[in-house]
Amino acid sequence: MSLGYAEKLSYREDVGTVGMPEIFETPELVQNKIEELAAMVQKSKHLVVFTGAGISTSSGIPDFRGPMGVWTLQRAGKGIPNASLPFHHAVPSLTHMALVELERAGFLKFVISQNVDSLHLRSGFPREKLAELHGNSFKEICPCCKTEYLRDFEIETIGLKDTPRRCSDKNCGARLKDTVLDWDDALPPEEMNLATEHCRSADLVLCLGTSLQITPACNMPLMSIKNGGRVAIVNLQATPKDKKASLVIHGLVDKVIAGVMSKLSLRIPPYIRTDFVQLTLRHSLKKKCVRWTLRVTSIHGLRAPLPFLQSVKVSFPERPDLKSVVLKEQPFSLQRETSMNKPFFMLLTLNFSDGCSCLSSSIGWPVDFQKRKDSFVRDRALVLRELYSAAQRESCIGQQEILERENLPRAETSIHGIVTNIVRYDTEDEKLAPPKNDLMNHSRSNPAKRHVEGTDCHSSLPKKLKYFLKDKKLNC
Repeated sequence: MSLGYAEKLSYREDVGTVGMPEIFETPELVQNKIEELAAMVQKSKHLVVFTGAGISTSSGIPDFRGPMGVWTLQRAGKGIPNASLPFHHAVPSLTHMALVELERAGFLKFVISQNVDSLHLRSGFPREKLAELHGNSFKEICPCCKTEYLRDFEIETIGLKDTPRRCSDKNCGARLKDTVLDWDDALPPEEMNLATEHCRSADLVLCLGTSLQITPACNMPLMSIKNGGRVAIVNLQATPKDKKASLVIHGLVDKVIAGVMSKLSLRIPPYIRTDFVQLTLRHSLKKKCVRWTLRVTSIHGLRAPLPFLQSVKVSFPERPDLKSVVLKEQPFSLQRETSMNKPFFMLLTLNFSDGCSCLSSSIGWPVDFQKRKDSFVRDRALVLRELYSAAQRESCIGQQEILERENLPRAETSIHGIVTNIVRYDTEDEKLAPPKNDLMNHSRSNPAKRHVEGTDCHSSLPKKLKYFLKDKKLNC
């Protein structure tokens, strides 16, 4: 499947140097440099990491400038390369998860990313310590109140255009916009200002998987040098900034970072993904019967897809007179008529798509139209932490918990969190695994546009990222 983002980008002839040869230094040399880099990280007081497409290639996302990169093939007159999996199924790489642990351990103060794949946020890296210079394909923003909405599906547009959704704040309601820049779009000043501030304060800027060609982003790491800091670069290709770096490692980013983590005696945490589903049961009286409709939908509304779900089986274990059915088309919906006086137990088997690491999960739903259940809202952050801990402890997925339930006279709605994926990172396996590609190595130029050469830019980050369950806010 081609990356929607790459397909939506405007065509540009001058994209800098592409198709550069990849350099693989000897294992012995790489190991020596890993030890040197680990010592640099250990001594640093203000470490900033600057990431490009190379940290996502092992996640199956193609790059821009590698031998089979988007722009490399474009210049050769060929089409956009295929990703090894749909964009929304990509999981954070070993490097993404290592950065999470480096931040938790107190080494890493800030990450500046040129990528739009949302893998930093998906990994659990704190939003307030992340600048996404080129936006996020899974994030929308309200242009009025500046609230950010992180979705589990790829936003339909790029170029800061209006999307089909509106801000959920009752006092606002403005049309949301996508956050991904096209070539001529201005860089977000909030992201740039904070990134600039951290680069100037850094005693070490570690550049991972970026060709450092597009300005102004490529000049940001050098700001640390002006204030006595150092720059280290890990990339398979040579970069224009190599001569100014204190250390350059030509090797696989995952292998290098795995080695650094080992030297620092830090464990790389597993990636555990939680998805959300909304269940709605509406009913109306029809003589002595009840006509009811079950819907299994995204928390973002009927039209929003559920990328992790392939089908839903609805069965009635205690009622052989009610036939089971498999719902295969989204939005998943089932209509039935049953007796008002006969309660029943409905079992929903959620069959996951190929991107998940288990087949299914089940949700039981006791239905009694003569009794009204209580509404409640649980502490979502606490519930999600418990789900995460359980998945990590039991080394399995499919666990689910109800987050909230709302009961109305003719409808019942519940929202559930479900662990749909868990990935563990074996550092031994990562040592010399070849890369797949290098995608989001783009950048932009001064007061705001992407160029292949240019000057610096500056800037204060949006407040907090909001993960939205239904229309209620969840601070993560």
